[in-house]
Amino acid sequence: MAGLLIVASTGPQDATRASIPFHIAVNGAKPHGTQVAIALAGDAAELVKPDVIANVLGQGLPPLRDLLDKCLEQDVPFYV
Repeated sequence: MAGLLIVASTGPQDATRASIPFHIAVNGAKPHGTQVAIALAGDAAELVKPDVIANVLGQGLPPLRDLLDKCLEQDVPFYV
């Protein structure tokens, strides 16, 4: 089966764009049976810091903290 690697490069300065890769992974790809992983590059590497995660609230998306929790529940790996 083919898999999906989502590469994110937007950091917390644009909360909506930073949250989209996680949203696609746990609410789109993984529930439909696609193997998915997330790679955090550049500014997106900041998103794994606990004090940053709590403050990333994209418009129209769940909080990043919730999306990361779903990544852990669904075994979605991410690479920094």
